[in-house]
Amino acid sequence: MPIVEAHILEGYSPAEKSRLTSALTDAIRFVVPAPDEAITVMLHEYPSEAYARGGQHRQPAPALPDPTQIVRDYLAAMEARDLDTAQAMLGDDFQMVFPATQPMTQLSELIEWSKGRYRFVKKTYDGFDAMHSGAVAVVYARGALYGEWMDGTSFDGIRFIDRFEITGGKIVRQDVWNDMAEVRAQ
Repeated sequence: MPIVEAHILEGYSPAEKSRLTSALTDAIRFVVPAPDEAITVMLHEYPSEAYARGGQHRQPAPALPDPTQIVRDYLAAMEARDLDTAQAMLGDDFQMVFPATQPMTQLSELIEWSKGRYRFVKKTYDGFDAMHSGAVAVVYARGALYGEWMDGTSFDGIRFIDRFEITGGKIVRQDVWNDMAEVRAQ
């Protein structure tokens, strides 16, 4: 029965504290074979006047945005073809790689590349998985593609996985894997 105690400065919202306790619970499960109900996480909050580093009272740093929500918002903007909103969510060195492509750095490249492949494509989601690897948040989106081929016939149920890297609240990389080429070849 692992017990984790974390000391934080006051100022984080209930939703941010909930994200923190969930993340700490997940971190424990990476190592300790304990079910969720056996893992206890306790947050101890301190007012900024009760904390000093280097003799200076400090304020809490703003919480990082939820990387899964960043990905969800980006994918929703892309599906709605709100390219300005989607572009604003990308970092300066953004790269996306689709099966059998060179890295693309602009959403306009993706739109141009996809023009001859299908009339439209949308996604249904089975789930999102998020983790950190160093300073980079990694989010996997998984599910199925559906849409319409260029000849007007529909398709659905095509598996996909998108892997996103997020740094500083911006998407810096998107890798895409799917079975579209295999289904199209049938």
